[in-house]
Amino acid sequence: MTRAAREAAHEAWRVVRGETATHVHLRDRISALAFFTVAVDLVASVVVLLLERHAASTEISNYGDAVFWVSSQLLTVSSSIMNPISPGARVIDVLLEIYAITVVTALAGSFAAFFHRRSRERDAAAARRKTG
Repeated sequence: MTRAAREAAHEAWRVVRGETATHVHLRDRISALAFFTVAVDLVASVVVLLLERHAASTEISNYGDAVFWVSSQLLTVSSSIMNPISPGARVIDVLLEIYAITVVTALAGSFAAFFHRRSRERDAAAARRKTG
């Protein structure tokens, strides 16, 4: 394993442990995003199933199909299941895409803030060692 990979693994472990306030902040944001995304996935799956199960020529006929389709939408990847047919489920589809884009941008912002704060922490620690 390269030095950079080891350092990245150690930094990830520090996030899991919550070593500093910066690590705790990132861990809390990732945890909140994961929790809400799972909740959105499960609730949207129920709603899509209720809207689609009686639609003519739909491919979403049971909860497993609905979870698979909704999860694919949230991951912003396409599935082999056709898009919904009912108007309500199509609205849910658009809302899921908006949610997925929002989560990705929030996650990117969280990582950017984390890296910025960590570099400031490291600079402060180096300055303390230098003077100290």
